[in-house]
Amino acid sequence: MSSTGSRVFVARLAGTSVFDPVGDLVGRVRDVVVLLRASGAPRAVGLVVEVPGRRRVFLPLTRVTSIDVGQVISTGLVNMRRFEQRLAETLAVGELLDRTVEFTDGSGSASIEDLAIEQQRSGDWLLTQLFVRRHLPAGKGGLLRRRGETLVISWDEVTSLSSGHEGQGAALLLAAYEDLKPADLADVLHDLGATRQLEVATALDNERLADVLEELPEDDQVAILSGLDRDRAADVLEAMQPDDAADLLGDLPQDEAAELLGLMEPEEARDVRRLLAYEDRTAGGLMTTDPVVLGPETPIAAALAHVRRQDLTPALASMVFVVRPPLETPTGRFLGVVHLQRMLREAPHESIGSIVDSDIESVAPHDPLLKVTRLLATYNLLALPVLDAEKRLLGVVSVDDVLDHLLPEDWREGGPSDDARSGGPVVMPHGRGVSGRG
Repeated sequence: MSSTGSRVFVARLAGTSVFDPVGDLVGRVRDVVVLLRASGAPRAVGLVVEVPGRRRVFLPLTRVTSIDVGQVISTGLVNMRRFEQRLAETLAVGELLDRTVEFTDGSGSASIEDLAIEQQRSGDWLLTQLFVRRHLPAGKGGLLRRRGETLVISWDEVTSLSSGHEGQGAALLLAAYEDLKPADLADVLHDLGATRQLEVATALDNERLADVLEELPEDDQVAILSGLDRDRAADVLEAMQPDDAADLLGDLPQDEAAELLGLMEPEEARDVRRLLAYEDRTAGGLMTTDPVVLGPETPIAAALAHVRRQDLTPALASMVFVVRPPLETPTGRFLGVVHLQRMLREAPHESIGSIVDSDIESVAPHDPLLKVTRLLATYNLLALPVLDAEKRLLGVVSVDDVLDHLLPEDWREGGPSDDARSGGPVVMPHGRGVSGRG
């Protein structure tokens, strides 16, 4: 195997592109799998590589022929079975960065900021060096809170490498993954142990954590929310879409859900309480109460500005819902919708009331999921209004909400519902057979 020198720093490797021998992109490195042994240097056994479709797979280092600046070259063989961390394995980026270790000479403690792996003559890759930042003694930081000195040391100059201390930070891990979309970061959290998962989740800001929670399986959502400080948990629920917050609260014990609702801002809690009143697989249980709702006198230019909101999904940004006042759900009488494409074809100063589509299909809050699905499919819609008996807009069901309920329950976990390739290998050009871990 060739490399840029024989030493590779793990944090810098995260995000690096992986190519097959003919130059086709296979995926991107997301982590390095390390075995922390009772004696001897820890051994790096493989890379966690994110391949198209958001799947994270294991690439043994025996199948890596080159690690150079900005690229990793594989033999061309990738087993597409989803990566599942084994008990003896440690994720270098996910679990070792920010870990506190003690110097063997008794001179204090430090935090790991990077790790170096080196290939030996035997072909094995060993974790040989740590880049650490020494912790300043209490009271030595001064008013400017100076940070301790950084050192490159051998792996055996510290203890506690194999077991984390309470309060392990997550800043370096999040820096390595800052380019990830919420769904991809959710995959990273899902693969971490429960303690580390909560540490990383806690380090995220409320908006980012809310986005990530919406992409996690229910068990992970409940574990993280239950592990947060109660006030923080309520703040995160407020940052979530009301329908996602209602789904999550519905999975909590009733007393815990009631406590969190009481800590939320009254206006935010009101929308969530309304959604909790509906059965899960009904239009009311699926809908969001926060679409783009405007009055008919609104200029097209202003309506276009509203659909540019960053928190809107593409489905909800595809149309504006036009109503009589009040504009908060439940609204005044529903008049119809204005489609994004239609607004783009009209003069910006015209009012949206002049181009309303009043023939759009609608559903009642207690209509079943099957009816919602059929209407979306029949009329090629991305969203449907949910109206009460007085034709007031209660909310909107979007196609992504429906898909969440149509897919198997374990679809976020890469379980049996993955496509047929999940259990077998994909042999890229020049592949020579199947390789597993070990």
